[in-house]
Amino acid sequence: MSVVDRLDLTLRLVQGPGTLSVSELSERLGVSGMTVRQDPNALERQVLVRRVHGGAVATRPREEAGGFTARGEWQTATKDRLGATVAAMVEPGARVLLDAGTTTVRVAKHLAQRAPLPVAVLSLQTAIALADRPGIELIVVGGLSRPGERSLVGPLALRTLELLRFDCFVMSIGGVHAERGWSEFSLDDAAVKQAGLERSARTITVADATTLGVRTFSQVAPLGAVDHLVADAAADGLQTHPSGPSTLQALRESGVEIHLA
Repeated sequence: MSVVDRLDLTLRLVQGPGTLSVSELSERLGVSGMTVRQDPNALERQVLVRRVHGGAVATRPREEAGGFTARGEWQTATKDRLGATVAAMVEPGARVLLDAGTTTVRVAKHLAQRAPLPVAVLSLQTAIALADRPGIELIVVGGLSRPGERSLVGPLALRTLELLRFDCFVMSIGGVHAERGWSEFSLDDAAVKQAGLERSARTITVADATTLGVRTFSQVAPLGAVDHLVADAAADGLQTHPSGPSTLQALRESGVEIHLA
């Protein structure tokens, strides 16, 4: 995992529970304590975290410091590759539910080239990416827009999903762990993803390598609830812990088909 990717994930992890020790970061990132010890210092210089004894605490809420706008420029080439791979897996004419997230915006842009398609979206950003595209029947799932993330959540979003059925759910994710399964930083986002899983015949999860081996706040589903995982090639060597099982191995054993872009 590159230093940039590790800093990205370190920031997101600290913004989840609010405080993480160096030992916890080491376990979740699957690297030695010596390797990860300097990362909070780099983030502190950017005024994104504050060092405390043995660890770090976020200086601003996740919505402000690590929201959509901040993450939108991270790993753009990787996300575009992932987006193209996912879009190629969607059958012509399939009814698609597209999750929120910076990577799913890239999926949306490639899906627009595979029209005609009916696509329901769970974020304002994916709606903008698909608006007025020829051949795209755009359905914007209602709900509360989470500040910073711009994902659509809450009772209205859940009620809308109850009325719909999909051939394919393209799901983003905060973390996936060999034992904990798929999980999210936000309870609200987790609830919407659970509804999407229940109402879709097939689920493709798209994630970069920084999400593998990560246990976030709210469990979404066990590993086997997803049909496909599309990740970047760096995921192949990522472990849940230096001495623990491979996340990808656990996914394969659960019946998840892995696609490394």
